[in-house]
Amino acid sequence: MKIIFLGPQGSGKGTQAKFLAKKFNIPVICPGVIYRQEIAKKTKLGKIVAEYLNKGKLAPNNLTNEIIKKRLKKIDCKKGFILDGYPRNLIQAQFLDKITKIDLVIEIVLLDKKCLLNRFIGRQNCICGAVYHLKFNPSKKNGICDKCGKKLFIREDENPEAIKKRLQIYYQETKPLLKRYQNMEILIKIDGSLSIKEVKKAIFNKIIF
Repeated sequence: MKIIFLGPQGSGKGTQAKFLAKKFNIPVICPGVIYRQEIAKKTKLGKIVAEYLNKGKLAPNNLTNEIIKKRLKKIDCKKGFILDGYPRNLIQAQFLDKITKIDLVIEIVLLDKKCLLNRFIGRQNCICGAVYHLKFNPSKKNGICDKCGKKLFIREDENPEAIKKRLQIYYQETKPLLKRYQNMEILIKIDGSLSIKEVKKAIFNKIIF
């Protein structure tokens, strides 16, 4: 199964992607996680991407495309994969079409922008890709990742101004992308304003296992 999760930052798509990944026993691939790991390692790639992320901007299409292409060649993607946060625009979608065929696109819909901004307050991240929230999805030990035991952090690009800029870019570039997948009849929409458990149930009910 090859699945794409789409939705604005704060919609909860990353959390839901992990639920499906566990069900299908396939990896979740997120360019943002890959980039943050490179930044932490202080690699050449990490330094380049850091300049974009710290300004609330996205990495260039060609850079992101090549990262995804390389990742999809790994053996753990043989049975399928879930893409979280990719593709973000038509250029990336067209590139993806050349290297693989997507079975399903799940859009987490959350129209209340104020709600989206509020969801970032209390949000904590881990270098391994895990995401927590002090109110909605706290780690078992405060400030420590349940998965790898490393210290959690708040991303520099999750300040209010950077978030607003990222959301604006998302809505502008993703609208034609959603229309494209809808025309391909592989797009399903899920109400992201529900609780984590309710969203999970809605997604599972939409998919026949």
